[in-house]
Amino acid sequence: MTNSIQAQVTKEEWQARVDLAACYRAVAMYGWDDLVFTHISARVPGPEHHFLINPYGMMFEEVTASSLVKIDLQGNKVMESDYDINPAGFTIHSAVHEARDDAKCVMHLHTLAGIAVSTSKRGLLPLSQQSLFALSSLSYHDYEGVALNPDEKARLVADLGETHFMILKNHGLLTCAETIADAFLYMYLLECSCQIQLKAQASGESLQQIPKDILAGIQAQAKQVTRSAGGALAWPGILRKLQRTNPGYDQ
Repeated sequence: MTNSIQAQVTKEEWQARVDLAACYRAVAMYGWDDLVFTHISARVPGPEHHFLINPYGMMFEEVTASSLVKIDLQGNKVMESDYDINPAGFTIHSAVHEARDDAKCVMHLHTLAGIAVSTSKRGLLPLSQQSLFALSSLSYHDYEGVALNPDEKARLVADLGETHFMILKNHGLLTCAETIADAFLYMYLLECSCQIQLKAQASGESLQQIPKDILAGIQAQAKQVTRSAGGALAWPGILRKLQRTNPGYDQ
């Protein structure tokens, strides 16, 4: 199977498959997965607007480069696969990929910390250095039920705007970026921010928020801050750790 898939695609697509499969396994490694119910998608390099997404029913720790499903923006498989895709995942991811050419990778997760913060009316607070990166490019989208309604796509895209971090209220977290490595790092920063906030609030202590002038300074340089977050620096180390703990994603 691996050799047959690799032989059918370009070198660039195979590399995207390897990185995306690694991203799925890294999410499982950090404990951010929700059985089989969340998604990470990546644009296939080339002129066609196709993207890769997880085979519905496969655990994240099992995903391989050859098992990823290639679909178009209408949700049609454009390459033979034994697997189906999650329609809710397609709704969210296709909306972002279609609207944002820079969103080559879209991550959507249901982490416990992310969902907990998404229920807060105040949202993410400027309590940590990690939170400043997210707050520099953060948007919110109101909960509309399970994401099966195509009409929601326009509202989600409007709420996302040009941001790279999104909190889906009562639902979870979303990041998007030019590369898989950056999208993963953005999610790492957002998830860490949520965990830190919950731990700080649980302490019962009076919390010290980062001054507004510091936050405003970072927000004024949002593009520079998020683009220099360092995904390409951290990614090789993540791959090395996966090779030690859960090899085989590149098959």
